[in-house]
Amino acid sequence: MTPDRYRTIRRVLDRRQPDLTLITDEVHKGRNLSALVRTCDAVGIDTIHCVIPKAGYRPYRGTALGSHKWVHTALHEQVDAPVAQLREQGFTIVAAHLSPRARDYRDLDYTRPTALLLGTEKCGVSAAALAAADREVVIPMMGMVASYNVSVAAAIILAEVQRQRQSAGLYDRCRLPEATYRQRLFQWCQPAVTAFCERRGLAYPPLDETGEIVDAPHWYRRVRETVGD
Repeated sequence: MTPDRYRTIRRVLDRRQPDLTLITDEVHKGRNLSALVRTCDAVGIDTIHCVIPKAGYRPYRGTALGSHKWVHTALHEQVDAPVAQLREQGFTIVAAHLSPRARDYRDLDYTRPTALLLGTEKCGVSAAALAAADREVVIPMMGMVASYNVSVAAAIILAEVQRQRQSAGLYDRCRLPEATYRQRLFQWCQPAVTAFCERRGLAYPPLDETGEIVDAPHWYRRVRETVGD
């Protein structure tokens, strides 16, 4: 790993927003999911929550959900699971949904713990998810179409979220819990060793100040003696 690469990884982790996330309510198109993950990474989201569609995911160029190495993906069978989990952690659940009670997306305060909830490409947010949402927001439309594509809508709203958080200084200091930070740092710096450790149920070895394993030959030798190659 080059010093520049290591510095970039640290800089990105320093800006991650643990109190900002996305919930996809049965979004099934791989193209949209890939775009959503890319946008989440761009605005500093560490983890997204995906409700598995009943009909499964539609593949996009063979890319599997959760394969994106920069954003952690938590999978759920029902939307009430991530909603309950996040609400218990103090998150406000904000559904992107066209309705009489929906407010302009720019009117909300996103500097508070926020989970943006997005629905399917065709049907939008489900009734169960809407019942659990704290707020509903809409993007004003000036043309004939009623709404944006789900990934485009997410990008528009999250750009406003980033603007507010940047103005509030929330990207100016490291906000990830230390344990999460160290875990992500190892996973990003040492993806091959990460996979090795996870297959065998091993703890990650410590890293030095350059992102390399401390005394790697000794660690590999000890692992081979304990669990084999």
